[in-house]
Amino acid sequence: MAPIRIAIVGVGKIARDQHVPSIRGNRDFELVATASRHGTIEGVSSFPDIESLLEGVENLDAVALCMPPGPRHSAAVKALAAGKHVLLEKPPGATVSELDDLIASAKAEKVSLFATWHSRHAAGVAKAKAWLANRTVRSLRVDWKEDVRKWHPGQAWIWEPGGFGVFDPGINALSIVTEILPMPIFLTSATLLFPKNRAQPIAADLVFADSAGEDRASAIFDWRQTGPQTWDIRVITDDGELLLQSGGAKLFIKGELVVDEGDVEYADIYRHFAELIAAGASDVDLRPLRHVADAFMVGRHAFTDPFED
Repeated sequence: MAPIRIAIVGVGKIARDQHVPSIRGNRDFELVATASRHGTIEGVSSFPDIESLLEGVENLDAVALCMPPGPRHSAAVKALAAGKHVLLEKPPGATVSELDDLIASAKAEKVSLFATWHSRHAAGVAKAKAWLANRTVRSLRVDWKEDVRKWHPGQAWIWEPGGFGVFDPGINALSIVTEILPMPIFLTSATLLFPKNRAQPIAADLVFADSAGEDRASAIFDWRQTGPQTWDIRVITDDGELLLQSGGAKLFIKGELVVDEGDVEYADIYRHFAELIAAGASDVDLRPLRHVADAFMVGRHAFTDPFED
């Protein structure tokens, strides 16, 4: 079969670091164009916006939308209306209702819509889910702490309304938690810490209950970490402890290292996207985004010193 002709919309750090090499490393895809106000990829046709891209590229099959979440809905609407398969970087949209609209549009146009949660594709996540499936979860704790200056330098949009703040990385943890737990959890309390000069939080402390109303999970997200970075999920069960470290790349079960495979996330994302397109299917899980929306809805807001990048 001919490769899927795909374009990237939004050429920034994540597109250069992850999407371009993953597309080029997958024989099911051919990168034929980009659309961006600023960035380009050497050797690939470039356009200033998605409108000119859709008009100017013949036989385009799919687009990967890698711009910030604010304008993503508008771009996705245009791509779906043009009959293109659409891959959404995380978080897939600024609001849950935007995604509801895109799901309906993809179904009407009979094209695939894939809302990616890249951390779910980390090497240890599937095995963690399988191990937990037949066990009783006593408690779960997330520690997701990183240095915003290191990982998001100069990215002003993350501090603006709709930019998610510390939930931009924190939603990665929520995507893993909602994937591996064998039961649903519900946010019961949240404390969101805002710098006095920013519209989005720099830290968050969350508590979740199970269906019986018992506290079952907690999460701490913090962008002020210095030194070693922390992306850990620890689950206590009736049969011992499970620990995901390094964002899911490492899996320990009862203290034994079971998985340690490095960065495989985006390669697996494009493998799955090709499968969805071949099957005429979509994959849009809104649970991580709903938890973030709930945190802003019920959260208690506190304030700290102004942030200086």
